Amino acid sequence: MASLSRRLAEKIATILKAANVECESYWPSLFAKLAEKKNIEDLIVNVGAGGGGGAPAVAAPAAGGAAAAAAPPPEEKKEEPKEESDDDMGFSLFD
Repeated sequence: MASLSRRLAEKIATILKAANVECESYWPSLFAKLAEKKNIEDLIVNVGAGGGGGAPAVAAPAAGGAAAAAAPPPEEKKEEPKEESDDDMGFSLFD
């Protein structure tokens, strides 16, 4: 089985090199070992099936009063300084 994993790792490395994708040398062998233990079709079909990628969504509380307490404070709007126009300097773009 180690031979199969090594050949698969070499093929993956060849594909990556042909696609001009740079990665650390250990990634093809790690992926090859994963491919040995898993059904590739299952991996492809379940690509978006989760696996701890993001933070879980927070459920809204049922009580109305608790929702107000849990709401984040509103963001303060920062006013950007006004840009000086060219007219203030005595010339403009179209003079």
